[in-house]
Amino acid sequence: MLAAQRADAAAVGQDASARAVHVAADEELRRGSVPDLDENESAPAVHRDVLAFGYLDAMTSEKRRARLLVVDLDDTIWTWFDAWHSSFSELLRVTSELSGISTTELKRAIRPIHQRHGTSEYSWLLDELDQLGDLVPAGTTVAEYFDPALHAQNHARKVTTQLYPGVRETLTYLRDNGTTVVAYTESLAFWTRWRIQQTSLDGLISELYSSPDHDTPDGVDLESRRTLPSEEYELHSTEHRHVPAGIVKPNPSILQQILDDHAVPASEAVYVGDSVMKDVAMAQRVGAIDVLAAYGVKTNDPRYRLLQDVSHWPDSTVAKEQDKSPGVHPTPTLVLSRGLSDILDYVAFGRTVA
Repeated sequence: MLAAQRADAAAVGQDASARAVHVAADEELRRGSVPDLDENESAPAVHRDVLAFGYLDAMTSEKRRARLLVVDLDDTIWTWFDAWHSSFSELLRVTSELSGISTTELKRAIRPIHQRHGTSEYSWLLDELDQLGDLVPAGTTVAEYFDPALHAQNHARKVTTQLYPGVRETLTYLRDNGTTVVAYTESLAFWTRWRIQQTSLDGLISELYSSPDHDTPDGVDLESRRTLPSEEYELHSTEHRHVPAGIVKPNPSILQQILDDHAVPASEAVYVGDSVMKDVAMAQRVGAIDVLAAYGVKTNDPRYRLLQDVSHWPDSTVAKEQDKSPGVHPTPTLVLSRGLSDILDYVAFGRTVA
């Protein structure tokens, strides 16, 4: 029955032998050992963080039933960290080349700006770096002089922002079968809308809940910076609902609001996200079926250090995220190690509106 239901959604490049290897690996984990899956080229890429925390796929003989899917976006639906790291590295590199300021010094100056604005994707970052102002010739703005850095950043972001395998097929299957898909992200509005447009998910996601954008700095003309008509920056099919600024996961209030808005009890809602500390903890607080998108976990990636160096997160959050001590983080109910489409192995989704 599953094959018939998911002819498209299951197209994630896994053959039968790879799935057998994964099942065997799960069995080894249940016995208490950690297999080195990287040594077998046919094995699916189970992330090291998943092995370090000791999470397992909770395959059950009977599927759970749900009428609503709520998803995180960054590193659950699309490759946020890969795109952020690639684009921010380019911004740093070219800015350093043009200014003569080391990347180390730039990073030290950048983090307070990110923390002040509550985002690691602050669009006016270069405008607020005091070190750059004195380097710009008279009659030229910072944005104009450092346009090659901004261009390199934007190009890298566009090239590397991609959906994870199986996402589009899974969301299409759910939409066509009457299940509402809602997205809830901590990322601010502008870049979230851009990624939805870039990945052609406008309409596949029914509603987007996100914080409003940061303010435009004094002296910056927003319209002069835009290259397209204003309407091109808006979503046309996905309804965008702004949530109060300052609310961050695992605060459960927004997820509870989503359940109330759709008149679906927590026991019939699934929440999928890549953060145990934020997504899983939040879902468990409201009683929803919590699912860890282990395929998107990046905290053990060596490149993650750059994000920590310039992140808007407080030091305590950075430290807790890396703490793998027993009892620090909740244990997820379900774990997806290969992709979002695996959710259909665990949950039978019905129509959101009866």
